[in-house]
Amino acid sequence: MNNEALVSRLGLSQPKKLIENRVSFAGPDSELSIYDTYLPAEKVLLHSSGLLYCGMIQGKKVLHGMHPQLQTLQSQEFIPHQSFVMSANTSVAIDFPEATMDKPTRCLTIEISSERITLLAQQLDVKLGAPLTLDSWQLLSDKHLHTQHSEGTQMLLERLFNCFVENENERNLVIDFGVSELVARILKHQARDLVLENSLEYSDNSGLQAAVHYIKTHLSEHLDIEHLCKMACMSRSRFYQSFKQKLGCTPLALQQQLRLEKAAERLKAGESVSQVCFSLGYANLSHFNRRFQAQFNMPPSLFSKQDISH
Repeated sequence: MNNEALVSRLGLSQPKKLIENRVSFAGPDSELSIYDTYLPAEKVLLHSSGLLYCGMIQGKKVLHGMHPQLQTLQSQEFIPHQSFVMSANTSVAIDFPEATMDKPTRCLTIEISSERITLLAQQLDVKLGAPLTLDSWQLLSDKHLHTQHSEGTQMLLERLFNCFVENENERNLVIDFGVSELVARILKHQARDLVLENSLEYSDNSGLQAAVHYIKTHLSEHLDIEHLCKMACMSRSRFYQSFKQKLGCTPLALQQQLRLEKAAERLKAGESVSQVCFSLGYANLSHFNRRFQAQFNMPPSLFSKQDISH
């Protein structure tokens, strides 16, 4: 999303507030807002009454939220090309360590009503059946979701932004379709994370779960689809159909996602780019660099230095 175009279209050059200046647009069962912060600040409270999808556009935030089981404070950085999803009726505190008048910290949010979430979850139950590890598609109230944008999600956010700020005749209909797609992506990503978290625990009870656990624990190896089909006790076509239905992607796509997530984790821990690249099964550095750049919007050499102030 072009920041200069955003400033021009929304009039953000004349803020009414210097911390969390908000410009909002209403849609059917949803509301889009752009938040700008121009000064460093700490522990600014954000509360969501409905599901709140947050996408960073510029700068960096540090989010502080309460772990629901341990009742301890958790903190994590939030940077461009990342999403943070807050469940309804929850709160987080936010630090703005890098905000300036010339380069404010900028975030897009879309708030979606709980009734809309429930309706879409019921529709997924009918069309896809229950996901692995859950009785039905639902948004868990005790879990925030923090993830990297996929290219498809980034394109969807830009399309939704344009729909919200325009006054075309079909505006509400297009927003309705876009919000439905966004909610489906959120529910599928949450289900994917739960499958991965519980892959070992349920691997003896579900062939598909066993296959997921194998992928998760063999990231550096060539993916042998026939071996996975045997583990899942399914034909090749049935395995692909079930896998994509329950996890929202192919086995190879899941392996690539997990490889890159593991690569980011290890780079932050101080390992070299070449060490991470080859130990995770990439054949050459240029291929790894392209994949990493596409996923994290920066080359691994910059990510390893935590150069995320862009």
